[in-house]
Amino acid sequence: MDSIRKQARTAGLLYFLLAITAPIGLEYVPGKTIVSGDAAATADRLRAMEGLVRLGIWSELFHQIIGIFLVLALYRLFKAVSEKHAVLTVVLSLLPVPIVLLNVVHELGALILVGGAKWLSVFDKDQLDALAYLFVRLHGQGITIASIFWGLWLFPFAWCVIRSGFIPRFLGYLMMIAGLGYLISSFTTLLLPQIAPQVRPIAMALYVGEVPIIFWLLIWGARTPRVAAATA
Repeated sequence: MDSIRKQARTAGLLYFLLAITAPIGLEYVPGKTIVSGDAAATADRLRAMEGLVRLGIWSELFHQIIGIFLVLALYRLFKAVSEKHAVLTVVLSLLPVPIVLLNVVHELGALILVGGAKWLSVFDKDQLDALAYLFVRLHGQGITIASIFWGLWLFPFAWCVIRSGFIPRFLGYLMMIAGLGYLISSFTTLLLPQIAPQVRPIAMALYVGEVPIIFWLLIWGARTPRVAAATA
């Protein structure tokens, strides 16, 4: 049991690192730099906040690398519970990694376009601003696609939690709610963009269902299963 608790806390620490770094590049930086529908204003912010944009790029790269180690830790923790679902958790969590890693190229491209390089002088400022705006919007679409898998992986993970016996079952159900939030937000943005702004706050409220498992793993790790406790 001590081994399981140690594995759970290791996973919790990695999960916590991912959770505190991911919002920097995925939410905070876009919120500070993108002015919806205004290419010139967005380009001006990119020029003025290049350091912040690069911090966001770093956070995206960092949290994806951490995510790889996290899912391996979770696999070790849950393979005895259900190897099939543990493997599915690994597969679904790793699929968005190359999407996110390649997606930062859009942000780097936007920085190049607003950087004032001499070889870009064949384009006028309005053209460069429009292209930079296109790149940051493409980055946002890439995150939307990755979010589909961020929702899907929570379902086999949640099933492992529910079946484990050493983590409270309700945390698994909360994770399923969070997974549903990711899927609703992603598919609404892709298929019904006209209502996406209204749906997004609801989806973000559902995301909160993922938070309790992070702190449970980090603080408590794993508890003694009832059956094992009764036998002892």
